[in-house]
Parts: sequence; structure tokens; C-alpha cells
Amino acid sequence: MDTLLWWTVGGALALLLWKAVNFVIRPYLSPLRSLPGPPSPSWLWGEMKHMMAVSDVQEEWFQQYGKTIVSHGLFNSNRLHTMDTTAINYILMNSTTIFQRSHTSRKNIARLLGPGLLITEGDQHKQQRRIMNPAFGPAQIRELTGIFFDKSMQLRDIWISKISKSGKPTRIDALSWLSRATLDIIGVAGFNYEFHNLKENGERNELNEAYKDMFSAEAAPSFFARLQFMIPILAYIPTEQTRRVARAQAVSRRIGLQLIREKKEALQAHANDEKRDVKRDDLQGRDLLSLLIKANMATDIPDSQKLSDDDVLAQVPTFLIAGHETTSTSVTWCLHRLCLNIQIQTKLRDELLTVDTDTPTMDDLMALPYLDMVVKETLRLNAPVSNNMKSAFQDDVIPVKEPYKDRFGNIRNEIRIAKGDITFIPIQAINQATHIWGEDAREFKPERWENLPDAVKDIPGVFSNLLTFIGGPRACIGYRFSLVEMKAILFTLIRTFDFELAVPKEDIVKKRGLVLRPLVVSEPEAGNQMPLIVKLHKDI
Repeated sequence: MDTLLWWTVGGALALLLWKAVNFVIRPYLSPLRSLPGPPSPSWLWGEMKHMMAVSDVQEEWFQQYGKTIVSHGLFNSNRLHTMDTTAINYILMNSTTIFQRSHTSRKNIARLLGPGLLITEGDQHKQQRRIMNPAFGPAQIRELTGIFFDKSMQLRDIWISKISKSGKPTRIDALSWLSRATLDIIGVAGFNYEFHNLKENGERNELNEAYKDMFSAEAAPSFFARLQFMIPILAYIPTEQTRRVARAQAVSRRIGLQLIREKKEALQAHANDEKRDVKRDDLQGRDLLSLLIKANMATDIPDSQKLSDDDVLAQVPTFLIAGHETTSTSVTWCLHRLCLNIQIQTKLRDELLTVDTDTPTMDDLMALPYLDMVVKETLRLNAPVSNNMKSAFQDDVIPVKEPYKDRFGNIRNEIRIAKGDITFIPIQAINQATHIWGEDAREFKPERWENLPDAVKDIPGVFSNLLTFIGGPRACIGYRFSLVEMKAILFTLIRTFDFELAVPKEDIVKKRGLVLRPLVVSEPEAGNQMPLIVKLHKDI
């Protein structure tokens, strides 16, 4: 027995040593090592600190080293960055097979969200996506547009009340209030649940406080938290940040279970009244959760098309996060851009005031040309997420549109990548690239959408030649939802108020977290915020 024990321990140690050696050596054997790129400042940390600290670092690298480069991550791991649109399209189109989220990334995100649509892969992802697609089609978004306007007008009335009470233009944190509004919207439109998060009297809302805590500047990942992300075993070491995440997750799970329970009870009660089995068209309403519950309970749907209770539960935090933080941040950055470009703000308001109702239909809203251009330009320059990271699950050869030089001066017509290497889809860099959009690519010019350069047609995004919503089979399922919601909020607010910055423009910077949110440099203790001076428009 002693001999067997020693052999077992020795074998385990040998396996661990082999894996460690392979982990350390493998990056040096990757074909990506031949690409140009910034020198690694640290064998242990690579460029991780730089990428997290500087939001536009990739643009700097592309300008210095070329359009297809390599940077280094933890333990000198290789990370491909390319602006070649053919290569990006190839990676995105193979994002359910060759290029997926790494196992480490999935595990870390799953600890927070569960097995939701954002992290599932293969058949499980296809199944979830197939069941959820109807909730995000044009017909369904058309039905939900009234909810977008109801909440937008509720927010408008709160701000009017604040201005009335102060008797003068008032400083308002647009980010905080927009986050509340979009959370209420996803509550009703996504789950037919009223969170009552928009409250002028400042009452605390449990769910909002949990997510505010998670997404605040103070809750942004520390360096050790990033290390925990890269080395899963370190995640078992408790920190204040992990405790904060655990509390938020507990709140989300409890409320999610409550929503599911109420939907199931309503569905079963309806079926019992009819003295028959549950059918897919029993439950009124086409919100996301209703569709999932119907798919999970209906007897006229094959078992192969149903989701487990855990799968259903996982969609609640997934869409609470993805469905309100990205849109609220986008609207916030749009207001910021309009404050810096008053003439554009005025032109947009003039268009919106030609509409003779506070609640246009979705079709009427989408037919407003300048509003459409302003939204597209905002999403181009201020994509909430600046990069999309994938791991190569096998050795592969990525085609390119334009040949490039490797670090040795050789001309390359393809990108060779090894299993385990990381690819970065540079959303922000592509959306602002001067060789695609022109020399004025970094300027906020909505009018550019009247006559786009031919080069933008090669960008493989699911929406309007932008990478903001990604492309391919893992493109953002809710992009139509987000667009109409964003337009409804802007329509309501711009018609009613004049906006200007409450602090110098240099004082507002982008803070990288799960999304790029604003931070006031002179007020770091306040966390993420966008302070605006808001006053009633003279024509209101």
C-alpha cells in the first residue's frame, strides 16, 4: 500500500510538473512569436497592467508596430491583435468552434452569472439562443417600445422635479439615473417584473445597490483579482472584492428564483383552470422569462428543446447585467458627446421636436435620420466594451486581407496560431481606425453616416458596419432591444432638457471594468459618475 501511495503521489507530481513546464514553454513555441509587437515588460505579468490602465493602448501598438501584432499576457502568453477585417471575420464566424472563451474565463464568469448565454458554448449555446431569439426579434421589440418610453418619461419627470425644487439648472449624475432607468426597463421588458428602481426620494433598492457595488470604480478588479481570473485556484482565496461579488450574486439568485417561481405559478394556474397540460401559448406576454418558462414547462415542446431550471435561472443575472449596464453607459457617453458638441445637441433637438407626440411608435422612432446618426456615431466612438477576447482551441491558420511583415521582415499572407493562444477583437480600435473611417475618425461627426467610406463595408459587425455588437454566431442577441431603448431615452431627454458638463471636460476619463464607464478624476471617491448641468429647454 505504501508503494502504491508513493507511486500515486509521484505520478500526480510528475503530471503537475509536466503541465507547469508545458505551460511555461508553450508560449515560446507559438508561431505568434514571429509577429511584431511591444516588448514584454515582465515575464510574469506581460502587458496586463498596461492594457488595464490605458483604454486606447491597442491603438498605440497598431500605429507603432503594424496592423497584425502580438502582445504578452500572464507568464508571457501570446495574444494576437489584428485590424485585418478578413481575419476578424474568420475569428468571429468560428467563435462557436475554434475561437471560444477560455475555460478559465468561463469558470470565472459562471461564478457570477451561472451558465447563461454569455458563456455557454456548443450545443448548449445553440439551444439557448434558439429559444431566446423570438424575444429579440423586430416584432417583439415593437411591442416593448411603450415600456421604453414609460420609463424614459418617468426619469424625465424626476429630473423636472429636481430642477423645479432647486429653481435653477441642477447638477445630476446622469450615469446613476440612467442605470436605474435601464434596470427598470429590463425588469419589465425582460421579465415582466417591476423593480421600482426609479425613485426621486433616494430610497435604496436592493438589486440596484448590489449591481452598483459590483460595477463601481471601487469594485473594479484589483490586480490580485485579475490574477485570480487567470489562475483559477487563487479564486478560493477570499478578498473583499470576492465577498462583494458573492453578496451581489446571492441577491441576484434570490430575486431570480422569485421571478421564476411567480411565472411558473401563473402558468400552472392557467393550465389548471383549463384542466389540461401546459402549452407553449398559455402564458400572456412575450418577455424573455416567459418564453424560457414556457419552453421549460410546455408538454408540446420536445425535451431536447427545453432548458434546465439552472439554465433558466442563469439568464436572469445575465440579462440584468447585459441588458442595462451597456445601454445606460452608451446613453451616458452620448450625452457627454452632446455636451461637448452643443451645435449637434441643438440639431438633434430640433429634429426630435418636430414629432408631435411624446410616445412615437418604434417605426416612427427608427425613421428619425439624425437621431439614428447620433446613436451610430456614439456607438462607434464609445462602444461599452473595447475588446472581445477569445482562446484558440486548436492550431489554426487565419486568412488575411492584406499581407503583412513579421518581426524578421518576411511577408506573410496568413496568421498561424497555436492552441491556447489568445485573440483580441479590437472593437474600439476598428471603430476608430483612420485607414477605415478617414483622418477624422476620432471626431464626433454624425453626418459621416450620410456618406461612409467604402472601407467600412468590410467590418464584419452584425449592426451597421460597427464591431460594437460583434458579429458571427455569437453576435449580441439584444442589439435591436438596445438600439430602440437608447433612442427612446434620448428622444425623451433631449426634447426636454439642455445639457452641459458640470466639470471641465479634461476631468472626465474612461474607467475600464466590464464596461468603459466615466470617472471624474477630481472626485474619485464618488466612483463612476457623469455629472451634468441639466436645465429645462426653453421651448418646453
